[in-house]
Amino acid sequence: MNRKLKLDELNRPTVEEYKQLIKIPLIVVLDNIRSLSNVGSIFRTVDCFGIQELYLCGITPRPPHREITKTAIGATKSVDWSHFNTTMEAIHSLKKEGFTIVSVEQTEDSVNLSEADQLSCKKIALVFGNEVDGVDQEVVNASDHCLEIEQFGTKHSLNVSVCTGIVVNVFSSYLRN
Repeated sequence: MNRKLKLDELNRPTVEEYKQLIKIPLIVVLDNIRSLSNVGSIFRTVDCFGIQELYLCGITPRPPHREITKTAIGATKSVDWSHFNTTMEAIHSLKKEGFTIVSVEQTEDSVNLSEADQLSCKKIALVFGNEVDGVDQEVVNASDHCLEIEQFGTKHSLNVSVCTGIVVNVFSSYLRN
């Protein structure tokens, strides 16, 4: 039998300890996300994988807000985050800091997530788009690469928080090695 671990057996860092940990050079950029629950879920994902920072752009809701806090379960306290009035403002700032911009969007030349290791980058910013319209075309144009998750069903997209979890997991492994 395989006994499930109790929370106190997981040896998770405190918020203060987490803040001191070295994070991977990955920034998650949210381009006009509407859903408070999606934002809260993405805060948890960013915390889980030890990501450097979360950028909330445009209309993306930001803490403090009850719905974000409820879904984030404390990650709004551990995760470093910044707000930008526009996603392009964030992109310009990231490019000045030497980040490679990777929009997660289906485009004519997008790279499949399974080939993400071919993107030779040390500092990456992953841009995730609005639940209805995806990543804004101006942001896509300013990106160094576009990336998509291969899909086999009838739907053409995933929920943005699910998509973020899948892509960040892959890039987290890639950047840690």
